[in-house]
Amino acid sequence: MDKNPACPSAIEQLKGNGELWRFSRLRQCKFLNNIVEQDHRRVKRLVRPGPGFGSFHMARRTLAGREAMAMNRKGQVRDIGGRNMRVQASSIAELFQAAA
Repeated sequence: MDKNPACPSAIEQLKGNGELWRFSRLRQCKFLNNIVEQDHRRVKRLVRPGPGFGSFHMARRTLAGREAMAMNRKGQVRDIGGRNMRVQASSIAELFQAAA
């Protein structure tokens, strides 16, 4: 979480209500939101110009596919052949199949 001053009291309240595990710790990092936002900026940029998704199911599938492509582009997916296009194509097909 970021360093919002309301977070510690909200976490304690959730622990008291039993909605949150009582041994959970609050880890605050000032720039954590920046890291997450930077990771998703490409997805956000691609999603904004579109006319909309129409349904939750279509949004989930589209965003999962775009996340998979972003992971591939950043090199976060193992066993993708460097310049072997067949291996890359089959890996991408597997990623999209998992998202469907």
